[in-house]
Amino acid sequence: MRTGFARVKITPEMGAHLAGSGGGEKRRAQCILDDLYARVVVIEAENKKICFISLDVTIITEDYTEKIRRYAQSLGFSPEAVMVHAVQNHSAPSLGHFMLDPDFPEIPSELEYIRGGETKTYQFILEKIFEAIKTANNSLIPVSIGSGIAVNDGLAFNRRAITRDGKARMPWFFSGLQYPLGPTDIKYIEGPVDPEIGALCFRSDDMKIISAILHFTCHPVNVFATKFYAISSDWPGMWSEGIEKMFNTNPLVLNGCCGNINPWPAFVHDFYPDHKKMGNKLAEITQEIISRMTFRKSENLGFVSKKISIPLRSEPEKTIRAKEYLEKNPFPVMLKDNPERVDPEWFQATSIMSVEYARKRGDFIYEIQAFRVGDIAVLGLPGEPFVEGQLEIKINSPARYTFVAHATNQYVGYIPIKQAFSRGGHEATLCYWSKLIPEALEIIVKNSLDMLKELFPEGINE
Repeated sequence: MRTGFARVKITPEMGAHLAGSGGGEKRRAQCILDDLYARVVVIEAENKKICFISLDVTIITEDYTEKIRRYAQSLGFSPEAVMVHAVQNHSAPSLGHFMLDPDFPEIPSELEYIRGGETKTYQFILEKIFEAIKTANNSLIPVSIGSGIAVNDGLAFNRRAITRDGKARMPWFFSGLQYPLGPTDIKYIEGPVDPEIGALCFRSDDMKIISAILHFTCHPVNVFATKFYAISSDWPGMWSEGIEKMFNTNPLVLNGCCGNINPWPAFVHDFYPDHKKMGNKLAEITQEIISRMTFRKSENLGFVSKKISIPLRSEPEKTIRAKEYLEKNPFPVMLKDNPERVDPEWFQATSIMSVEYARKRGDFIYEIQAFRVGDIAVLGLPGEPFVEGQLEIKINSPARYTFVAHATNQYVGYIPIKQAFSRGGHEATLCYWSKLIPEALEIIVKNSLDMLKELFPEGINE
């Protein structure tokens, strides 16, 4: 097995639109807390070659994944062997228009940001990704591999709080004004977290760790919540930076299924999100994981990709109301006190109608990728699945460890558990970021496990 790594800066210029806030608001970058990067790991063995691309961006859309794969194809990669992962950082741009359906009618070019970003930023990031792939592909050296995991329950928290009326809301910070009684409207937290911290490391023949694939599961929204107009790589960047300093190596982060996971707790008094503290803690734990690793040579490399059809949700009454509203207001309605933000009612109508435009094309075509590196599985799942799906996959996976990368290759939106739909909330209310049927996660989990069994017929799972 041979491995190559590259890291290329993709920090946009000041004033660039930062994605992740929703609502059609122009969010201009005003400062840089830390740089953004495109990180690439290329692995080659037995005449097979795979490519992991991890981006400090909010979202990657399918059209940009296709452009990246076409470039990678020119370097000898199969398109199915290229995984493009957005860590889902909310203090960064997106890579592609994702807030409205591609078939939604054109809006004025000066309001392009309503669709989720700006083309000039996309082009800049794309060229840097090409550079990173080429560099990684040209730097392959023989390696041994080692892997390990740890668990920690104090870094990520389920963000689906169920209130007295049985509905879901997203907890914010527990204010000192509420202490010591707490947010008493919350009756319980809907679901679990994934406490696993994972590392897959590549060591050269001179005993140096040259790169690593790191895995944790949590929305990168610390800076988003505290410094809204700042550019930052949040906890994935700080984790990578910590490992770089400890081992003089080049890590890459795969963020897991964090559709319902945030980095702040619902019941901790006066908690303040700190991306550096979180990243440093992850690095400290990872240092212990790596210190206990056993490394070995391996030529076992494989990949499989599958596209499945998933129906879209249909709520006719909401769709009819949205259509009627847009017939009366076909052009963006801007707020009087903020001419760079659309009226929430207009945005909600466009988001619901975007689901209808997608429905007209038929079922959603969802791509699952599964890679094998030695006895480790890496699974790529588009969208923001709830963590329950990832946990079921990990429990039933035949691999020794299974690292899941959400937000891969295409924009989907949230993929909740079936029970969440009756409770509503941000992730389960019909709109363009919540458009698949309630059974979608179950369909994805089943197909994912079938693919992993295909890659691991011997059933390792130690």
